[in-house]
Amino acid sequence: MAEVLFFHHVLGRTAGFLALADTIREAGHTVHTPDMFGGATFDSIEAGMDHTRTAGHDPVGVGLRAADDLPADLVYAGVSYGVMPAQRLAQTRPGARGALLLEGAAPPDHFAPAWPADVPVQVHGMDDDSVFAGEGDVEFARTVVAQANQGELFLYPGNTHLFVDSDLPGHDAEATALAVKRMLDFLAEV
Repeated sequence: MAEVLFFHHVLGRTAGFLALADTIREAGHTVHTPDMFGGATFDSIEAGMDHTRTAGHDPVGVGLRAADDLPADLVYAGVSYGVMPAQRLAQTRPGARGALLLEGAAPPDHFAPAWPADVPVQVHGMDDDSVFAGEGDVEFARTVVAQANQGELFLYPGNTHLFVDSDLPGHDAEATALAVKRMLDFLAEV
């Protein structure tokens, strides 16, 4: 079984995000879900982003520090905003077992010269999501996957951002179920 450090999206640790983490736990994995926002949750991406700019602290830094007391051989996972600490740790913290990047990706050279070839990665997103596809994350994901010895990019039909959060009106249960199946298969192999 894998141990996963799973970072929430910009709306905070919503009930839907925690339900997704619980689904992974129910499959027998250990899942840590640090709260980068100190308990705050938001009703819109804009409100969450405003919080990150005015919070007076570094939410991503809080996420990165969450790994300090955990073993090195983790799988790093994140949803959208949470991809930033997950991807950075997967690329720079020695011992990473893998990465699950949901609805976001950064250029691999943002954190290191390249994605570490020996760190398996899966990326999941909707093919017409204005954030994931429209802001270039899908192209960054393609680069990450190409640099990994074991990399997979899964695109789902639709235009919803944060589709994996069952607490949100844009939740896509069918796409989420398929993403969860693929993530659990990945975790069983790393």
